[in-house]
Amino acid sequence: MWRYLIVAALLAGCAQLQPTPQDVQAKKFGVLPDKAVIYVVRDSQDFSNVQAKISIGDKLLLTTYPGTYYRWEVPAGKHTITGYAEDIGTITVQVERGRIYFVQQRVSGLRMPSSSFYLVNEPEGRAAVMRAVLLTGAS
Repeated sequence: MWRYLIVAALLAGCAQLQPTPQDVQAKKFGVLPDKAVIYVVRDSQDFSNVQAKISIGDKLLLTTYPGTYYRWEVPAGKHTITGYAEDIGTITVQVERGRIYFVQQRVSGLRMPSSSFYLVNEPEGRAAVMRAVLLTGAS
């Protein structure tokens, strides 16, 4: 009897949280006719578990964790994502209106994050976003 109770208690602790309405909406991958959408995703199969601060454009600072993503709606043109402080990772993406782009962030380092950013194809990007949780605000 005790064995069953212990197993049930362990399984109850593994229950996932329900996704937020914003997460559900972002995972519909809707396009905007007058803007581009960039998904920045840090997959859960990362090289490091440390948090990494990144600068999205010149106005937003986010803290990413393994298994998180951010949906960024931007006008057509060039947009840059960079690591923050000692993290020198950077990528500039040229985007067109009405299209979706996926940028994969990989982080290494034990204490100080070191980011690498890659533009990935749509099937790979969508799959990574579906495994991740939406970041909803700046930090």
